[in-house]
Amino acid sequence: MLPEDRNRSGPIDRTVSVAPMMEWTDRHERYFLRLLSRRTLLYTEMITTGALLHGDVARHLRFDPAEHPVALQLGGADPGALAECATLAEGWGYDEVNLNVGCPSDRVQAARFGACLMAEPELVRDCVAAMRRRVSIPVTVKSRIGIDDRDSYEDLYGFVACVADSGCDTFIVHARKALLSGLSPKQNREVPPLRYQYVYCLKRDLPDLTVILNGGVLSLDAAADHLAQVDGVMIGRAAYRDPWILADIDRLFFDDHTPVISRRDAVVRYLPYVAARLTEDVPLHAMTRHILGLFNGCRGARQWRRFLSENAYRPGAGTDVIEAALGFVETGEEAGRAAAI
Repeated sequence: MLPEDRNRSGPIDRTVSVAPMMEWTDRHERYFLRLLSRRTLLYTEMITTGALLHGDVARHLRFDPAEHPVALQLGGADPGALAECATLAEGWGYDEVNLNVGCPSDRVQAARFGACLMAEPELVRDCVAAMRRRVSIPVTVKSRIGIDDRDSYEDLYGFVACVADSGCDTFIVHARKALLSGLSPKQNREVPPLRYQYVYCLKRDLPDLTVILNGGVLSLDAAADHLAQVDGVMIGRAAYRDPWILADIDRLFFDDHTPVISRRDAVVRYLPYVAARLTEDVPLHAMTRHILGLFNGCRGARQWRRFLSENAYRPGAGTDVIEAALGFVETGEEAGRAAAI
């Protein structure tokens, strides 16, 4: 049985989003990031069709309504299985379902999905079409600019044009190609050169599509520069390492002047969520790991990180650990915000 609709956020503004990142963008991270930005679109970690069709659906799909707008990223290559999982996503209240065509890991390739699907654009088109027939929420695709020796702009254009025949109108493009052998996933995020011009040209040549740029966006200034060329920017590890980068996104990119809470207030507002999850036997360290970088640039940031890292793993550790860690930091909020921006 599917849960009741969970108050979707309505039309999605994709101007700025936070990338799906394995082992990072879980529901605890997303809840915390939402405290810093009301408007930024958040993505889940990639969840495979097998995990949903043969595993614990609630464990993978549950989220807090405060996370909206939030998108579910799926990994798979079977149109029928993806359609079934897209139906689950819609039933659980997600605002969007996204197909991963960018992950280069050996494990993902062995299952014939992720970046290797860029060699099979017709299959990707059929997968997206199957999902779109089953759901009313948007179905989007996240890819690389290419794989191995299929890395010309013409290859990228051909892939996107083919998949767009499914009716998909939103493509998130990591501006690096993926090398399917010889590099680890981490190396694939760093070694292949960034080719932003490919993504810019894609928007120029296919103006009716929504084109989102991903890869190497480390600051809001850089995001603003890219937005002169494309429809949206997806921020990845920069948002995880320094979550405070989100604090000014609403004002700068969404013309939303709701007062920004302080770093300390963000932690205080996170505490009730943490307390509730502790009653569900979620270990404290599973939630504190997402806030270690919050005070980067502030006096006491190192002590904050150390105290949480050393004490959150203690048996029975509770919110008192976070409250005690706050005693180490002196924020100077305005100076800290200016430095982060």
